[in-house]
Amino acid sequence: MGARNEVHTDLLVVGSGIAGLTAALRASRTADVLLVTKTELAEGSTRYAQGGIAGALDPADSAAAHARDTLGAGAGLCDEAAVRVLCEEGPTAIRRLIDLGVAFDRTGGPDSSYAMCLEGAHSRPRILHAGGDATGRAIENALVAAVRERGIAVREQSALVDLRVEDGRVVGAELMTADGTRCMVRARATLLATGGAGQLFSHTTNPAVSTGDGIAAAARAGAALEDLEFYQFHPTALAAPGSFLISEAVRGEGAVVRDEQGRRFLPEHDPRAELAPRYVVARAIARVMDAQEGRPVLLDATGIGSMRLRERFPTIDAAVRAAGFDWGRAPVPVTPAAHYWMGGIRTDLDGRTSLPGLLAAGECARTGVHGANRLASNSLLEAAVFAARAVEAALSGCGAGAVGAGPAEVPRADSVPAGSAPGLSVLTGTAATARPDRPSPAEPLPAEPSPPTGPSAGVDRRARADPSAPVDRAARADSSAGAWSRAALQDLMWSRAGLLRTGSQLAGAAAQLNAWRSPAPSVLTTVRALEDRNLLDLARLLTAHALNRPASVGAHHRLDAPISVPDSAQEALAC
Repeated sequence: MGARNEVHTDLLVVGSGIAGLTAALRASRTADVLLVTKTELAEGSTRYAQGGIAGALDPADSAAAHARDTLGAGAGLCDEAAVRVLCEEGPTAIRRLIDLGVAFDRTGGPDSSYAMCLEGAHSRPRILHAGGDATGRAIENALVAAVRERGIAVREQSALVDLRVEDGRVVGAELMTADGTRCMVRARATLLATGGAGQLFSHTTNPAVSTGDGIAAAARAGAALEDLEFYQFHPTALAAPGSFLISEAVRGEGAVVRDEQGRRFLPEHDPRAELAPRYVVARAIARVMDAQEGRPVLLDATGIGSMRLRERFPTIDAAVRAAGFDWGRAPVPVTPAAHYWMGGIRTDLDGRTSLPGLLAAGECARTGVHGANRLASNSLLEAAVFAARAVEAALSGCGAGAVGAGPAEVPRADSVPAGSAPGLSVLTGTAATARPDRPSPAEPLPAEPSPPTGPSAGVDRRARADPSAPVDRAARADSSAGAWSRAALQDLMWSRAGLLRTGSQLAGAAAQLNAWRSPAPSVLTTVRALEDRNLLDLARLLTAHALNRPASVGAHHRLDAPISVPDSAQEALAC
């Protein structure tokens, strides 16, 4: 194990996507900031975001209308106060991005109005894009340039090992560099902006760095987690290394989906066919892939033509061709893929978690904005809005060098009754109201999972509960063996806890995950080993949360359970 050293700062920001960069920029005005990132500063999910950023900027639009659309998409599980904050403060957050140099697309010349696009489940056009399908890259580049220009301290190639908790308060974190060297950063406040965990699944649109490091570290430290059962799957990712996302807009231009025999099948599932809501398309594809023993379906864009594909979708076209496909001439293989985690570290409206000294923002945080479904293009907005609020809360009433000052006596998350763990102020320990109808916060998992309740009770766990469920290729894993691989974990999660689930599959996954040994501390000498530990921790937690919600709602779809909200309320799984 490498040597240790220690550094001190006011605010430690872990993660360099839109949330982390926004937080660092805001805090650097009055406090000492250290921004750390696992690989390069510009790497992360933000730069790969093809979709835009939503906001009520048009005079004919309103924050109230945006909020109604967001609440409708969330299948009844959004926190209304968080949604109001998002939609009311969203336009200001977007204007800050513009001031930092993000060149959103306009209708004409440089002085023309911004091009507002309409996306699924929005009642009017309010989506800004940059570079057509390269919004995330434009935002990331502008924010990285601003961080560099401002001279903010940055440590690249530095992975989060664990949070440091002393007397019930987070006082910093231990990091590991690529060569195994350990470093302890002591901070008056720590903000996690580490993104999601798409690498839990064998197919994901997320980059390789998305291993849920911040969520897992927060769970080990005792922070409350929430809504982990809600993972969004995009219906069409290229079935090639990297699982590059192919936007719904391609189907909007006329592309169709076919099985491996060339048969177009989506009209059989919904009269809207390729233009049906995302969850309809993704689940239909999953069923066809099941019948094909897991082989991908085909996206046929030949009717659009090579020239139009190159003009309309320059980023996608380049990626598809780089993977070796001429999609203007022949169909390309696609699969659903894990895309966005609605759940995460429970926070209040100011990014405070249940642990004093710890804040979270971006995809790793569960703010309550998304509920069970994420409305199109709300994720970049959420990161920008709540990262800024988290920093302002940490700095409120404090001068430079006093971030998060003042210890508070607070309960640990694992000592609070299930479903009632409060979110506590970084500064004062003031409790934030928790939703009583939520699954319980993160707890150590039992050696054997509890039987599912409700509609899945009594299901034979040795057999598939529904003939349309995915083929359980991971069932061949030896549950008596403690050794495992990342690929085995990803296959298990994909087949038993992915897009289509049953109580028996989830229980089987939980048993297998609990049979696998966590990496011993002696082997945690590489970033890869740290990531594997995080993925196993999070796979166990996600599966437990999914078992704890027996009814289907939003992105949590159980084939053996009824849908608990009207289908019309679930039509907005976003981009």
